[in-house]
Amino acid sequence: MTLSVWAYSESDGVANEMASAAVELSKSVSGSATVVEVDQAREGVSSAGHKLVLKSAVRLGESPELTAEAMFRAAKAANPSVVLVGATRRGRETASRLAVKMKVGCLSEVFRLSVSAEQLRGERNTYAGKFLSTVACKLPCVATVKTGVSPRLADNTGAVEVLEVGDLVPRVKLVGKTGKKTGTVDLKSAKVIVSAGRGVKKKEDLVMIEDLARSLGGVLGCSRPLSSDLGWLPEEHHIGLTGIEVRPNLYLAVGISGQLQHIAGIKDSKIIAAINTDKDAPIFQAADYGIVGDLYQVVPAIKRLLPPR
Repeated sequence: MTLSVWAYSESDGVANEMASAAVELSKSVSGSATVVEVDQAREGVSSAGHKLVLKSAVRLGESPELTAEAMFRAAKAANPSVVLVGATRRGRETASRLAVKMKVGCLSEVFRLSVSAEQLRGERNTYAGKFLSTVACKLPCVATVKTGVSPRLADNTGAVEVLEVGDLVPRVKLVGKTGKKTGTVDLKSAKVIVSAGRGVKKKEDLVMIEDLARSLGGVLGCSRPLSSDLGWLPEEHHIGLTGIEVRPNLYLAVGISGQLQHIAGIKDSKIIAAINTDKDAPIFQAADYGIVGDLYQVVPAIKRLLPPR
């Protein structure tokens, strides 16, 4: 069976993850992998052996609607067996639109992909990550692929093909952009993460938690209430099922009760440690090490034991 796999994401890093997933999947059945981009070829995105750049008179990358339509027009001629799209917010919208246009199935948030009996198979987390389920879809199909699972492929040796997809007219017109408050933290690649939760009484006290993170050679994260409810930190710091799923060498939860949604985002950490005043807090069920105590006493005590950085 010859398999043609396309990989796409609007994010450079995620696009390289999709390229890696596409190469691995195509190799398993002696197929081919193609990285799809819109508007222009990005130097930071792998070619995976072949790169297809879709162009139109309008900018495609500004709209999932236009991106999906451009990919659909290209797919009508190329007939890819599988289209892998990074499961970002924009990627999910693009993938669902593309699947509808192609009239094929769409797998959601999958990883560990394989092809068997003319089906694409993948695993996905269910029940907030407590279980893994195997899902399958008849080829051809579209799939959104979980980010942070595949290594990032760095290979720009392949050929770049440019394809004009014709005139496209968006149904929604972009009239402007408003800047969003963002963080500079890269939680996905961090080896050490110290996260703050509702046990922190004031926003100003986050400096103490961040100082501990820095002393450990790590970065600051948080549970959902601190970013979404209180707005103390940007959403980029939010760790959990509805935020960012992380896998550091050390994850230290400070004043976090450990609800199911948060545990789902940290379960792949090598070591989980927790500080909480409640000895029955759910976080201790997931933790390898735990300290029952007041974070305002425990955090400074730990900090004193650490060498200055």
